[in-house]
Amino acid sequence: MTPQIVLLSATLFGALAIILGAFGAHALKKTFTTDQMLSFETGIKYQMYHAILLLIIGFKLKFENSLEQSLAWCFVIGIILFSFSIYGLCISSAKGSKIRILGPITPLGGLCLLGGWVLLFVRFLSPTL
Repeated sequence: MTPQIVLLSATLFGALAIILGAFGAHALKKTFTTDQMLSFETGIKYQMYHAILLLIIGFKLKFENSLEQSLAWCFVIGIILFSFSIYGLCISSAKGSKIRILGPITPLGGLCLLGGWVLLFVRFLSPTL
């Protein structure tokens, strides 16, 4: 993964968070329960927080070693698994046919995000990497 790919991922995830947030607030608000809306908003928040983080590390890190590569992949995969599984669960549940396989995927995405943070911590402990 290169800094350019990290930055492109960050901008794509940021833009999608805005689009999906607007879609949820306007188009889905009438079909979602309060709990579904809160879950959907959680997915949006985590996606945007991590898009901003990807921007920061995209400018700060060079991604020339496996630690930096791994932490970037953890964040990208984590966003996809965590936030997008929440979106799928909320939308499918609102339509009356909840896609149950997405339920176990959400915590896997959360673990990827956590792993990214842990690896970032390790990277900052070893600034010469």
